[in-house]
Amino acid sequence: MNPVQAPARDSGWRGKTFEVIFGHETKAGKTFDVLLIFAIMASVAVVMLDSVAALQALHPLFLGAEWVFTLLFTAEYLLRLATVRKPSSYAFSFFGVVDVLAVLPTYLSLLVPGGQYLIVIRILRVLRVFRVLKLVRYVGEARTLGLALRASRYKITVFLLTVLTIVVVVGSAMYLVEGPEHGFTSIPRGVYWAIVTLTTVGYGDVAPETPMGQALAALVMIMGYGIIAVPTGIVTVELANQARQQGLIISCSSCGHSGHDQDARYCKRCGGGLAP
Repeated sequence: MNPVQAPARDSGWRGKTFEVIFGHETKAGKTFDVLLIFAIMASVAVVMLDSVAALQALHPLFLGAEWVFTLLFTAEYLLRLATVRKPSSYAFSFFGVVDVLAVLPTYLSLLVPGGQYLIVIRILRVLRVFRVLKLVRYVGEARTLGLALRASRYKITVFLLTVLTIVVVVGSAMYLVEGPEHGFTSIPRGVYWAIVTLTTVGYGDVAPETPMGQALAALVMIMGYGIIAVPTGIVTVELANQARQQGLIISCSSCGHSGHDQDARYCKRCGGGLAP
């Protein structure tokens, strides 16, 4: 068990409460987690609806509901601290910090108007659904993705520096070619246009009007299609390397089909036996 969430040495109410709040194998634990997730989503929905101008007449109702949710989550947080063996360890853990951030904005709104809208961070608590739905098995795949991103960090850094150089050069060139009269009032403005164009976003708030500027814009647009594929290719290669190193790619020796599950014993295409 995670030492941060180790139960208190108490067979009374603390031990039983711990099983409900932190446990997920018992029916009571599962029910508590499901109700908690619904409450989190409902509280976030209340904050979002309260920001809609057409629903301002319901503001007192939304405010009351938010305080009810905040008091419930505060009580839940205090119970978590009371039932773990080391409250300080849980308080400074990831979920402990998220639990504090989930209730702090509402109290902060008493001092800073509008502070309650920061509680949308409460949606992070829905991460507990991984435990409820037993999605922990996918943590291994997330770890593989993390390792792939880490292994490709230098290549991606070089790629980003190259893109940064391109947009600075192109933005400066567009400033010289088009000038302030066509909307390119400064080099940073030209760099902004180059980024928007190179990423194929194309807001259209600034556009070249001279033939030379349009020719340069066309070149940047074509370049953008190729540049977008570069980081995807880098990460894909590293994912394949990580999969091979961890033995995640299982290929059939008869038909060559790959992509089988780790616990597969027979090929899903030809039915042949897979090597252990």
